Amino acid sequence: MHLRAAIRRGAEPVTITSRALTRAEADAFGRELDALRAEVVADLGQRDADHMRGVMRDVHRLEAAGRLLLHVGVDPASFVIGTGCLALAKILENMEIGHNVMHGQYDWTRDPQLASHGYEWDHACAGADWRRYHNYEHHTFTNILGKDRDVGYSFLRVCPEQAWHPRHLAQPLIALALAFNFQWGVATHDLRIDEWLAGKQSLVSLRARARPFVKKAGWQMIKDYGVFPALALWNAPRVAAGNAMANLTRNLWTFAVIFCGHFPEGVSVFREEDTRDESRGQWYVRQLNGSANIEGGARFHLMTGHLSHQIEHHLFPDLPASRYPEIAPRVREICARYGQSYCTGSFRRQLGTVVGRILRLAVPPRTARARAAGPVATRSVVAA
Repeated sequence: MHLRAAIRRGAEPVTITSRALTRAEADAFGRELDALRAEVVADLGQRDADHMRGVMRDVHRLEAAGRLLLHVGVDPASFVIGTGCLALAKILENMEIGHNVMHGQYDWTRDPQLASHGYEWDHACAGADWRRYHNYEHHTFTNILGKDRDVGYSFLRVCPEQAWHPRHLAQPLIALALAFNFQWGVATHDLRIDEWLAGKQSLVSLRARARPFVKKAGWQMIKDYGVFPALALWNAPRVAAGNAMANLTRNLWTFAVIFCGHFPEGVSVFREEDTRDESRGQWYVRQLNGSANIEGGARFHLMTGHLSHQIEHHLFPDLPASRYPEIAPRVREICARYGQSYCTGSFRRQLGTVVGRILRLAVPPRTARARAAGPVATRSVVAA
């Protein structure tokens, strides 16, 4: 009932406005955030490294326990518990470890296990592909239409500023399919299949992009549905089913967290022409207005890889994510002083407005005026 109510609230647009900032104000805003970042960097030390190494140990234990229960168990209880342990291990490895380590958040430790360019996660997406399109493209051009391919992943209409096409009528079903197969959506994102279909990418280029994907995805399939089931001998079907359920659980969870951090009501998009000659302070303003947080407790934040603090992550992508809950109140206070909205809400609320947005934007806009409406946060970046 609560989610249904949130979806109904999401069925109509909700405007959360940020005050328009002059360039000088945006730069002052940026200097305060730079100072906060410098303070955290100066304080980084053993407890940060210990946190990540501790999570790695926990993931190894969870995976070992899950696989043992799946391999040697014969009863439904051991299947459910084993699958749950494996799913939890995959979620933590992808979100708290893989995502954050590959962002370079622990490069300062000079520990090879925590090196961003040497880490390869338990995921169908090749680490090098992800670092290129996520770390550079998405975090540099966040929510700039035509430059940030993460806005709707090239096939979903997630904001009214995107042009409507008849194919969007099917987007509720497409979004549901993406949720169930989110690992594969992430893994194939950099293939740019839409560009190939539109004649903007050659088949030679597509094949070159596909090589690392085929290699990594092939290994994931062999590992989860070949090697581990074979090791279980007569229990092979049970192990394969447990791996599939664990992957599905991880897919649904990561889809929900990522979409709640990027596409709920209150998040803005930007036109490329409005971000030309953008200063660092204006970049901060865009990152703030293009992200959203999810409220919850310490365990919830850990399960999201601390991407429940998507605002802090977009402001400081190379800071250890475990620091985000500590600095969030200070970020929010700085935003309040500069009249900037800080989009946050419960998981239920954010997910409800995401679902509402996907449903509402699947149909054509009622008026041309709705199609041409400009994003609120764009004005806060380009104000004179």
